[in-house]
Amino acid sequence: MLSLWLFLLPFLSLLNLAPAEKGLEFPHYDGMDRVLDISDKNYKKALKKYSMLCLYYHEPIPDSKEQQKKFQMTELVLELAAQVMEEKDIGFGMVDSHKDAKVAKKLGLEEEGSVYVFKDDRVIEFDGYLSANILVEFLLDLLDEPVEIIENALELRAFDRMEEDIRLIGYFKSEESEHYEAFKEAAEHFQPYIKFFATFEKSVAKELTLKLNEVDFYEPFMEEPVTIPGKPHSEKELVEFITEHRRPTLRKLRPEDMFETWEDDIEGIHIVAFAEEEDPDGYEFLEILKEVARDNTHLPDLSIIWIDPDDFPLLIPYWGKTFKVDLFRPQIGVVNVTDADSVWMEMDDEDDLPTAQELEDWIEDVLSGKVNTEDDDNDDDDDDDDDDDDDDDDDDNDEDADDNEDTDQEVEDEDDDEEEDDNDNDDDDDDNEDDDDDDDDDDDE
Repeated sequence: MLSLWLFLLPFLSLLNLAPAEKGLEFPHYDGMDRVLDISDKNYKKALKKYSMLCLYYHEPIPDSKEQQKKFQMTELVLELAAQVMEEKDIGFGMVDSHKDAKVAKKLGLEEEGSVYVFKDDRVIEFDGYLSANILVEFLLDLLDEPVEIIENALELRAFDRMEEDIRLIGYFKSEESEHYEAFKEAAEHFQPYIKFFATFEKSVAKELTLKLNEVDFYEPFMEEPVTIPGKPHSEKELVEFITEHRRPTLRKLRPEDMFETWEDDIEGIHIVAFAEEEDPDGYEFLEILKEVARDNTHLPDLSIIWIDPDDFPLLIPYWGKTFKVDLFRPQIGVVNVTDADSVWMEMDDEDDLPTAQELEDWIEDVLSGKVNTEDDDNDDDDDDDDDDDDDDDDDDNDEDADDNEDTDQEVEDEDDDEEEDDNDNDDDDDDNEDDDDDDDDDDDE
């Protein structure tokens, strides 16, 4: 039922709760069908007709009412997005994984429940939370140029504030430069998930300490960039470097790419930190986390996901129940992505946050294997063993009680036999007395 509401709420949020003044009217679904039922007959025509085609690849429509409602809400999300983006020359369609299996194979659709966007000769998978507003924002980012040009100090200041994003910036002679063209083509491979910037201004390049045809790679929350070695770079070299260094030491879980982030685990686990940035304790904890990440960014197996609960209000009850932690306080733990089993750092004093050194020591224990989710499983197994021992004890007690009952029954049976023997003896005595009486009568005669 949670999954149904995750789909339902974004759609409902677009409904007017009260009459709005002009200029602040949220779109309503007008009831017109714009989402195509993609088949072998019309998919080529759809690809040619639109500058971008957004396809939802789904399993066959289920039989259960709950799953049918979920499917209908997904369809409404797509219809509303199609309505909003109608003037942008973006088409929307749905592909049934069974009925349209041949089309899916031709288009390279693999994962059911995913949204694929076809732009020119590229296929981009949308790995975010499927709501109308997030999907529309994703598509608008795809419509933008893959590289944004920075021309002055104000734009550079805005660039510096984008600490949550992976971003690259290069200095080139002009837009006609072949090295800029290679940079632009590399950007298309990662749009819109990774931001690419370029400048042709010497003053901006000087501020960034960039040399001509040089490219800097900025990891999220790091103060200093990494200069990509071996300038000038080809498209292939840039793509290979970014792919190799794409997993940051510290990254934020965002609605637009949350599933891609969650699937990028290390041997089935994530180090997860919960902290509300707007909360004083949360902000302080996040700053400590950044410090630890910066000091340990050289560790290849260290990757921390920061989750701000304010970004996912619907998931707060679920996370709290699943992980058994108070999300209104800063938390950090290890989560197994297979079964959601988790172990969380114990904080001795609830009023004091851990120091950077304490946090670093705990992370070292995680990386060395001292802290892991299997320990929690062993504790559970021990509890189960204790329960089994208790059950065995109970069984033994029951058997002893049965033995005692059998012994008591045997004693009772022996008592009954003794009583019968006594009765037989009494009868013999009576017979003897009768014989004595007969003898006396004979004597009298």
